[in-house]
Amino acid sequence: MTVRPRLLLVEDELTQQMTMERLLTEAGYDVEIAGDGEQALARLKAGKHELLLTDWELPGMDGATLCRLVREAKLPSIYILLLTSHSAVARAVEGLRAGANDFIRKPADESELLARLEAGYRVVVLEKSLRDANAQIERLSITDPLLGIFNRRYLHVGLREEIARARRYGRSLAIVIADLDHFKAINDGYGHQTGDAVLQHVVCLAQSALRQPMDWIARYGGEEFVIVLPETDAEGAVAVAERIRVMCVEAPAAPAAGPVFVTASFGVAVLDEWAVADHEGDSLLQEADRALYLSKRSGRNKVTYRPRPAIVRAG
Repeated sequence: MTVRPRLLLVEDELTQQMTMERLLTEAGYDVEIAGDGEQALARLKAGKHELLLTDWELPGMDGATLCRLVREAKLPSIYILLLTSHSAVARAVEGLRAGANDFIRKPADESELLARLEAGYRVVVLEKSLRDANAQIERLSITDPLLGIFNRRYLHVGLREEIARARRYGRSLAIVIADLDHFKAINDGYGHQTGDAVLQHVVCLAQSALRQPMDWIARYGGEEFVIVLPETDAEGAVAVAERIRVMCVEAPAAPAAGPVFVTASFGVAVLDEWAVADHEGDSLLQEADRALYLSKRSGRNKVTYRPRPAIVRAG
C-alpha cells in the first residue's frame, strides 16, 4: 500500500481551498485544510503533517510569521512551500529567512507547484531516513548486541542522570548488581553458545520482574548486570532482587543442549535521601559490588543489602 504524503494547506479563501484541495488530492496527497495561521500551527503541533503549503496573506498572522513559529516550535521535519503574490525579491528572501524551504508566486502554475512539492517531499523522506539511521547508530552505541539491554557505556551516563533526578525531587533510588554463579563452568561444560542462551534467559527473567519503562538493566561485565530502580527504597530493591533470584532457581534455561540450571547472587545499594549529596554513580556501584561480594562469600544464590551506618555528629 502506497503511503500518501500528508500535506496541510493553509488558505482562507473558500474557492481557492476547493481548487487546491482537488488538485493536490488527485496528485496523491493526503490533504487537510486550515483557514488561518493559528489553526495551522495547532494542527502542525499534532505531528501529523510532512508538508505545509501556505499562502502569505492570511487573516491574523501572515504566512511568514507562521513559518517562523513552526521553526521555533522545533517540530519534526516539515517542508514549507510559501505562496506569495509579491514579486519583490526582498519579500521572497523574508519568507525564506522566516523558515520557508521554498516559495512560489501566485497564481501558481499547477505543474510547477506539484513539481516543487514532489521535490520537497523527497527532502522530507531523505531527512527522515537520516534521522532513523542516526537513531539506530545511537541505539547500537548504547546497547549490548547479544542481550539487547544497555551496555556499560550507557550505564554510567544513565546512572548519573537518575541520581540527579533523585536529588532534584528528593526521591529514592536503588541499584542491584547481579552476577551469575559459576558461569565459567557453564561455558566450559556446555560451550559458549549455550552460555549466551543462559545469559539471554536470565536477562529475560529479570526484565519480567521490572516496571517498564521506569526500571532498566545494563550489562556490567561478562555475566554481571546492573539493575537501576528509580523511586525504589531498600526494601523494594531487595524484593525485586529476591524475585529474580527465585525465578532463576525455578526456571532453568532450555537451550538446545537441554535444561541448564543457573543461580545468581545479588548486591543492593540505595541512594538514601538523607545522604544524597554524598553519593555519586561510582560510589553507589562500589557499594552494590561490596554487597554482591558478601553474597558470593556467604554461599552464593543470595541477596545482600548493607544499610549505610548513620552519621554521628559531634555535639
